[in-house]
Amino acid sequence: MKRLFDIHPWKIVERELHTEEFRLAESMMSLGNGHMGMRGNFEENYSGDMHRGSYVAGVWFPDKTRVGWWKNGYPHYFGKVINSINYIGIRLLLDGEEVDLSQSQIKDYYRELDMQQGVLSREFTVIHGEKETRIQTSRFLSVADQELAVIKYAVTPVNYSDEITLIPYLDGDIRNEDSNYDEDFWVEIDKSASELNGHLVMQTKDNSFGTPTFQIAASMRLDVVGGTPSISYSSREEYVENTITSQAEQGQTVTLYKYIALTTDRDHPRGTLPENGQTVLDRAAKQGYEALLDAHAAGWKQRWEMADVAIEGDDEAQQGIRFNLFQLFSTYYGEDARLNIGPKGFTGEKYGGATYWDTEAYALPLYLSTAKPEVARNLCVYRHNQLDGAYHNAQQQGLQGALYPMVTFTGVECHNEWEITFEEIHRNSAIAYAVYNYVNYTGDRDYLHQYGLDVLTGISRFWADRVHYSKRQGQYMIHGVTGPNEYENNVNNNWYTNRISAWTLEYTIQVVRELQAAGHTEVISKLEINDEELAKWQHIVDNMYLPYDEELGIFVQHDTFLDKDLMSADDLDPADRPINQKWSWDKILRSCFIKQADVLQGLYFLNDQYTAEEKRRNFEFYEPMTVHESSLSPCIHSILAAELGMEEKAYEMYNRTARLDLDNYNNDTEDGLHITSMTGSWLGIVQGFAGMRTANETLSFAPFIPQAWDRYSFNIVYRDHFIKVEVSRELVQLTQEGPELSLQLYGEKITLPADGKHTVPVIQKEQTAEVLVGGEA
Repeated sequence: MKRLFDIHPWKIVERELHTEEFRLAESMMSLGNGHMGMRGNFEENYSGDMHRGSYVAGVWFPDKTRVGWWKNGYPHYFGKVINSINYIGIRLLLDGEEVDLSQSQIKDYYRELDMQQGVLSREFTVIHGEKETRIQTSRFLSVADQELAVIKYAVTPVNYSDEITLIPYLDGDIRNEDSNYDEDFWVEIDKSASELNGHLVMQTKDNSFGTPTFQIAASMRLDVVGGTPSISYSSREEYVENTITSQAEQGQTVTLYKYIALTTDRDHPRGTLPENGQTVLDRAAKQGYEALLDAHAAGWKQRWEMADVAIEGDDEAQQGIRFNLFQLFSTYYGEDARLNIGPKGFTGEKYGGATYWDTEAYALPLYLSTAKPEVARNLCVYRHNQLDGAYHNAQQQGLQGALYPMVTFTGVECHNEWEITFEEIHRNSAIAYAVYNYVNYTGDRDYLHQYGLDVLTGISRFWADRVHYSKRQGQYMIHGVTGPNEYENNVNNNWYTNRISAWTLEYTIQVVRELQAAGHTEVISKLEINDEELAKWQHIVDNMYLPYDEELGIFVQHDTFLDKDLMSADDLDPADRPINQKWSWDKILRSCFIKQADVLQGLYFLNDQYTAEEKRRNFEFYEPMTVHESSLSPCIHSILAAELGMEEKAYEMYNRTARLDLDNYNNDTEDGLHITSMTGSWLGIVQGFAGMRTANETLSFAPFIPQAWDRYSFNIVYRDHFIKVEVSRELVQLTQEGPELSLQLYGEKITLPADGKHTVPVIQKEQTAEVLVGGEA
């Protein structure tokens, strides 16, 4: 654990320049608005170790796959969200020397990310000889006008009068750190520089894979207040700048306003990007900095009013959940149905920035409850739109049906690690589970015949081909897989994979029967689903092999797991943690240590199908061996622990998921934030401490409050209802806007009045495990 920042309920505050942990701080201070985003880079020059990163949603490049040994079926490219134009740059010259914050002498350094308003600001004093110059900056990426970025850069001579030079620029000579062949992905298309203006148009290079190229344009408009400026401008290849030299008197502030429009050919015709950018800048200049900031802050206020989670008595937990929600909504808020959620969002290049199963398994539940209904629907339709790519992926493996990719921009797999691409196929059923989860939560059954059955049928046909029948055992099996625990590759009969594939077949059969009963036979006929195929699927469901140990009473993670040298992760030497950075891969694979929830992932998904005792036995067996070196791990354990009455463990795991990046638990946040797993802190509160479930289209709660907290509250959108849940040490209060609603509270059916509230005493945690859905002993 490494903590660089102050604890504050609404801010991330840095009081010294952490040159040794600069990349970590860059990640933490990231900004985004759904259309674009960036790491917390400085506007000025910084020659120390850093990762300058600016990214544009939906703009990517097919980087040629690089592997040591090519295997049939490998993707030919690894798709990556690519580092793009540096549009925030402002060089600062004092006494003719450039300020470089890794070398210049500074004092009174302060930086804060204001999550309530979505603004990143800094203050510091540069000492140059006998002179001191105070710098104050602020910037935001507007959520009111998504193509707009705004920077305010103020320079004040503290104890002298002299010239100050500011050089705002646009730089397109940018590389990806993770390029497989150190390749430059960009070529210049157009540029222009004029007084207080400039633009730069870049295009991704042509490629041999048939994927589209993209154009982006950064346009800037400048305004200078204070001093007596003289202005010149220039350009060179992939670069434009203005040079603003101003005579400033002692104590007089020179303020540069830099307005940037970032436009792409995803939204505008090629050849019109600078023109459209100019329209954005004209609109911005007319409003001015303060009005733009007010509109941006108002957008964030609206988001917080819908989705904020308030915690009293624990500022660390409060900061954690708000930081995670802020970064999630900075990455994706559903405005563009063509987009999805990358594991690093706009904060880094690791994982390529593409779509993983994290969206369906972890992000969808949050967006179902905290955003407009069309947001979650768009996340599901996104996968339907890429169904052709999923069929292609299965064909690449010589299989029928549809195999959804581990990593994608188009639906075609572009991940080049064999144990992932070929073997981590449980991801397929995360898509199927999302269909169930969405329909179960929203009641949107039209989605099933419009989109859902297409997806479910493709996935089911894949599973029906991927299983094999063991004549010796008289059961269906799935060999050669990697389960959710990525610290075991090429295993046979991973319990979770077998279980979730059988569940997918069972759910698809159920949907077919429901659609038949509702008269939607045209979609069934179109998909050529017949009784023979349904009977085959049912036979697989009824005869799927699910490893189980009678003596221990547990579901066995895979066929030979119990033959390992079983030990608790607590027995590891702390010097060996994290094992993924200290051990050889061979040693990890042979060990019993579990990266993230595996069997427990199945008990989380299919929660209402297992008893409290089954969950308890499996949790107590597997959790001690889990090293939680996946960002997706702590939240599942927190939710199950809360359900089982293990308050201390639930709280420990909640803090780990809520502050995973804030405290750099896994020593990897310098690569970027763990965006999709940030949903885990919300899940830990809402599904864990508050016990929210929606099994069988019935909403239920069984709240308790951790000992460290005095009170907590959150809001959810559920169908036609906007519900506020407040939990104190004494009471649970549900308040809603919407029509009358029947639900369960602590296992009892209640009616929440239209636009009314319902209040009951809190039940102690040791009692609530008995009243959760599926919680009977």
